[in-house]
Amino acid sequence: MRKIILAANWKMNLTQSEAESYVTTFASEIGEVDDVEVVIIPPFTAIPLLVSASEKMPSIRIGAQNMHWEKSGAFTGEVSGAMLRALFVKYVILGHSERRTLFGETDEIVNRKVRSALDAGLRPILCVGETLYERENDKVEEVLGRQVRKALEGVAQKDLPEIVIAYEPCWAIGTGRTASPDQAENAHAFIRSVLSEVSNSGTADRVRIQYGGSVKPENTEELMRQKNIDGALIGGAGLDPRSFVRIIRNAEATLG
Repeated sequence: MRKIILAANWKMNLTQSEAESYVTTFASEIGEVDDVEVVIIPPFTAIPLLVSASEKMPSIRIGAQNMHWEKSGAFTGEVSGAMLRALFVKYVILGHSERRTLFGETDEIVNRKVRSALDAGLRPILCVGETLYERENDKVEEVLGRQVRKALEGVAQKDLPEIVIAYEPCWAIGTGRTASPDQAENAHAFIRSVLSEVSNSGTADRVRIQYGGSVKPENTEELMRQKNIDGALIGGAGLDPRSFVRIIRNAEATLG
């Protein structure tokens, strides 16, 4: 079975002191987590604090929100995979819709980052998803197929299970709108079919595919019960430690 992976993406939120308060509350409420994988993905400034705190929460992994594809160089404001690994970061989000739309990241840039992250020993959380216009014009499979295939060009088959794919319909991110369980499941199943094409069905069955887009405690169980949904990439609800704990508990409830 694919292990459910729940990742809280803080985006550009929470200062050092706020992050410390979050961790204190989260650690006091989370207890043991064995059946699902939990990842917290803070801004770069809070990574050392979260890594230190995770030593007391061995089941919690720490991620980063972005990285450059080069190992070093004159890239002011960027960080490399090697720098993240030196901080004991495990996961890195790549290709998030906000990076694509606000910062002009192309499929080619995302591909370079995915390959660089794998080379650095990081596990990419590769984000893909369509806009509302693309969904309303029946372009969902065209967009998802292109994004997945382009992002995985040059990636060795043996490395594919190291990648987590996050399906995030752009129209559901931060809007309060959530894809219906059927809409999400259909997109996830299509993504898995594309993975089968670029590798094989056995490899595709090992890749975890998360759903992202206004995930909250109230809709967690229904989403996690879908056959091809293997977790969630959580935005706003992940900024509240108690809310994130509830999401984790509700996901665990689907495993009984």
